[in-house]
Amino acid sequence: MLDFFTIFSKGGLVLWCFQGVRGPAAAATAPVNALIRSVLLQERGGNNSFTHEALTLKYKLDNQFELVFVVGFQKILTLTYVDKLIDDVHKEFRDKYRNEFQQKGTLGLLNGTFDFKDDFMRLLRDAEESSKVRAPTVMKTFEQSLKSQKTVKCMIETRGEKPKEKVKNKKNKGSKKEGTEAVAAPGKASAGDKQPSAAGEKEELTKDEILQKNREEFFKRHMKAGEKSRSPKPEAQKEKGKKPRVWDLGNSNAKVLDYSNSATNGSAEACPVEEFDPDIALGDRNREPGRLYDLEYESDDEAEEEKVIQNPSKPSTKKGGLGGMFGMLKGLVGSKSLTREDMDPVLEKMKDHLIAKNVAAEIAVQLCESVAKKLEGKVMGTFTTVTSTVKQALQEALVQILQPQRRVDVLRDVMDAQRHRRPYVVTFCGVNGVGKSTNLAKISFWLIENGFSVLIAACDTFRAGAVEQLRTHTRRLNALHPPESHGGRTMVQLYEKGYGKDAAGIAMEAISYARNQGFDVVLVDTAGRMQDNAPLMTALAKLIAVNAPDLVLFVGEALVGNEAVDQLVKFNKALADHSMAQTPRLIDGIVLTKFDTIDDKVGAAISMTYITSKPIVFVGTGQTYCDLRSLNAKAVVAALMKA
Repeated sequence: MLDFFTIFSKGGLVLWCFQGVRGPAAAATAPVNALIRSVLLQERGGNNSFTHEALTLKYKLDNQFELVFVVGFQKILTLTYVDKLIDDVHKEFRDKYRNEFQQKGTLGLLNGTFDFKDDFMRLLRDAEESSKVRAPTVMKTFEQSLKSQKTVKCMIETRGEKPKEKVKNKKNKGSKKEGTEAVAAPGKASAGDKQPSAAGEKEELTKDEILQKNREEFFKRHMKAGEKSRSPKPEAQKEKGKKPRVWDLGNSNAKVLDYSNSATNGSAEACPVEEFDPDIALGDRNREPGRLYDLEYESDDEAEEEKVIQNPSKPSTKKGGLGGMFGMLKGLVGSKSLTREDMDPVLEKMKDHLIAKNVAAEIAVQLCESVAKKLEGKVMGTFTTVTSTVKQALQEALVQILQPQRRVDVLRDVMDAQRHRRPYVVTFCGVNGVGKSTNLAKISFWLIENGFSVLIAACDTFRAGAVEQLRTHTRRLNALHPPESHGGRTMVQLYEKGYGKDAAGIAMEAISYARNQGFDVVLVDTAGRMQDNAPLMTALAKLIAVNAPDLVLFVGEALVGNEAVDQLVKFNKALADHSMAQTPRLIDGIVLTKFDTIDDKVGAAISMTYITSKPIVFVGTGQTYCDLRSLNAKAVVAALMKA
C-alpha cells in the first residue's frame, strides 16, 4: 500500500499529489524535503531509491519538462510493482499534459489544473494486478533435457573395459610425484604389450618392474638437472660499514640524541632544549599570520576531440556545398534530446578517468549514473556536443558534492564557546599512520596565531613515542610563540598521564583542567585504529560519548582509493553501534592529509565527501606548521578533470 505519490517541478511547484494513508497533508512533506536536500540538490541521483526514517522513497526525473515523480511507502513492505507504476505514471502524465508544458511553459505550470486521480487509480490497479498474476512454472520436456542428447551407444559399457575418465581422475594416496608416475605408467606399459609376455602373475610382476624402473629414471633425471642448475656461489662481497643518515630537520650530534642513560623519564623540564631553524618550521615568512589559505591549482585546458551528435533524420543525397553546410549546422543545433545510448560511451570514459584519479570505483559508477539520470531526455543547447555537455554536468555535480551542506567555521565556534566560558573540544580519530598528531600540531599553530590558547590532550596511550611526539610539538610551538609575546600567557600546553591509561578518563580530566585554567581549545589526540578492530572502536565510541566533543574530525590520507569508503563507513557505523546515546554522535568533518604527495589524483576528496556528506575542514599539504589549507572545491575539480 502506498503512503503517497507526488509530482512536482524542479522549481518546487507541486502539480499533483495522492495520499494513500489517512493523516495530515503535511505527512509527505518531510520525506520529500529530505529527498530534495540530500539527493537532488547534492547531485546524488545514482540510485533511484532513498530511505527516510520508516519510509522508502523512489523517484524518477523528467529532464525534458523539469519534473520529478516521487512515490513513498513503508520500508518494511516489499512492493514489486512500484518501478512499473512510476514508469507508467511518468508516461501517462507527460503525454496527457505535453501541450501545456510545451506551449505555456512556466505559466502552464502555475495556472494549469492537473486532474490525474482517475488515471492514477487505473494505473495503480493495473500495476497491482500485474504483480499478482504470474505465469505458472512449466516443466521441461524430454527433448529439452540433457538426457535426450545422449545416445544408446554411449551408455553401453563393455565388460573389462575401463572408462578413460575414471583412469584420468584417479587420485593416488601417495606423494604428488608418485601420482604422476602412476598415471604415466599405463601408457608405457601399453607399448610393452606388443612384446610377448607370460600371462597371469608374470605379467603383473613385469608391470611392477617397469613402474620401479621408470621411477628410478625419473629421480635420476631430476637429480642431474638439479646439479646442472646449481651455480657456484658468488664470492662474498666485502661488507661496507654503515653510515648514519642525517635528516634535514634532525640533529647531527649523536650524543644529544642518545636518551639511553637519561633518568628524566621524558619529563618536559629536564629534556634537552632542541635547537631548530624557525624558517624551516614555518615555511613562508611572507604569509599573513592566522590566515587559512585555499588550495591552489592551475589547470591547462587541453583541446580534445568531441563527438558531435548527428541528426537522426535521413542524410540528404545531395553533396553540394550548401547542403553540406546546412547538414553540419543541423547536426550542431540543439534540436535533439539526449538519450542513454548517446551518453554511454562518454560516461564509460568518464568513469575510467575518475577511477584513474583515485576515486573509489563504487563512487565513480554512482556519479556517472547520477549524471546520466540528470541529462537523459534533456534538449541540448545550440552548438553543443555530447562530451562537453556530459563533462559540464559532471563538473557541476563534483563541485556540488565538495561544497558542504553545513559549513564548519572553527574560529566562530571557538568564540561562541568563549562567551559561554567553556573550552571548545575537538577530537581527532582515524586509522594508523595517517598523520593525526602532525596535523593536530598544525591546527594548534593556526589557532595560536588567531589568539586562542590550546591544551593538547595526549589520549594515545598505546603507541610508543606518541606522548614524546606531542611534547616535542609543544616545545616547538612555545618557542615560536613564547609567553613573552602574549603577555606572559602560555599559549599551548600538553596534558598527559603516560601510557596504558584509559583514554576517555584522560580526555575528561583534560577538559576539566582546561575549564579551570581558562584554555580556549582542547585538542584530543587518540590512538590510530583499524576500522575492523571492534574493541578499539568501542573505546573510541566511549570516549566520544562520555566527553561529548564539539567537533569530531576524521583524519584520512589522500593516498587511499577504495579504502576511503570502507574506513569512513565502518567508523561511522562503529560510532553508531557502540554509542550509548539514542542519537549517536558521528563524524562531523574530515581532515585530508598528505595532499602534497598525490599530484592531480585527488579522488579521495570526492570519495570521502560523497560517502559521508561531511565537509573537508582542513587539508594538510606539507611538513611545516604553515602547510594547512582549506578546501577549494573548484581547484580540486579542475585537478580531477585534467586529462
